[in-house]
Amino acid sequence: MKTLDRWIETYDDTALRFGSALAIGVGAILLGLLLHHVLMLVARRGAARTPSGTDDLIVDRLAQPLRWVFCAIALTAVLPALRLNDDATEIWQRIFGLGVPALMGWLLIGILNALQDVLIARTDITVEDNLRARRKRTRAGILHRITVFLVLVVTLCMMLISIPSVRTIGVTLIASAGLAALAVGAAAQPALKNLIAGVQMAFTEPIRIDDAVVLDNEWGRIEEITLTYVVIRIWDDRRLVVPVSRFLEQPFQNWTRESAQLLGNIIFYLDPTADIPRLRAHLATVMDRMPLWDRRFHNLQVTDMKADMIEVRALMTAKDGPTAFDLRCAVREAMLAYIAAEMPEALLQRRITPTSGDWPVIAPGPTTPAASPPASTDRTA
Repeated sequence: MKTLDRWIETYDDTALRFGSALAIGVGAILLGLLLHHVLMLVARRGAARTPSGTDDLIVDRLAQPLRWVFCAIALTAVLPALRLNDDATEIWQRIFGLGVPALMGWLLIGILNALQDVLIARTDITVEDNLRARRKRTRAGILHRITVFLVLVVTLCMMLISIPSVRTIGVTLIASAGLAALAVGAAAQPALKNLIAGVQMAFTEPIRIDDAVVLDNEWGRIEEITLTYVVIRIWDDRRLVVPVSRFLEQPFQNWTRESAQLLGNIIFYLDPTADIPRLRAHLATVMDRMPLWDRRFHNLQVTDMKADMIEVRALMTAKDGPTAFDLRCAVREAMLAYIAAEMPEALLQRRITPTSGDWPVIAPGPTTPAASPPASTDRTA
């Protein structure tokens, strides 16, 4: 009977301790959530009063990780009051060793994402002169991905170090790290190659976000740059995914490397007798009526001559690649309409010069009926 009473007393004491620790822990979490809510409320109201919208982006990015950070700090503060035994303390240390690096890594990534959002908000690439904005956004995007990757690796390492068994295994693995590095490097050579090329691209900048490029006879704009691949939005809304190393090893055309302005050309094949000064004067009239022309330069020249035709080239300038394409189409249509209506003799013609040997000349004369053949008198035939 005394044993039963002692067991009941021990059970009641354990239940009381557990209930007290649970109440203290739940109270600490609620207190942390309350402090977080008050802090975010003050931060959002302060950000709403500023004319810039970047403060709101930072608050939104950090709200979620800070909520759990406040809870972890509150639990750590009330840990002595929980009066945990040795087993519970060891479990708590394991959870703490895994959770704190994860929360710190999450918070740091949230800060990096907030800085990335601020940079994107301050670099508008929709304006006409967006070279500097595209340069900043491209470099920041690549460096952001590299930094996030490093933070994830360091966070994972810190979490694994907190586990004694994994730490012991890690000491054993260090001895064979050289062979493992060689094996991994040989197996992941394409991935490592593109990863290193992505880091190199962040500083050399052969391409930037929204650059107009021609790759494998496909024209498009750079839509996304990652550490391993680049996404090109083709003119017909297709997506061309290309490894990063492709832009460092093989040639390609970048139409917006230094400036978006381009020089477009139109080729006409006309008759050698075409009135070139008249066509040049009409081209000037057409260009003056074209809103797509940027008023920098236009010209018309005879660039080649064949046996039965001449090649006439018209040059014109535009502010960017798509505008230059539309301008070339509009000017081509206007010039062809003028040639067909006002200068049909300038259209390409094939000439055949008759000679006496090729075309026999027959003098006209009176038409006489053909004489009937004489009747045969040979009746023996």
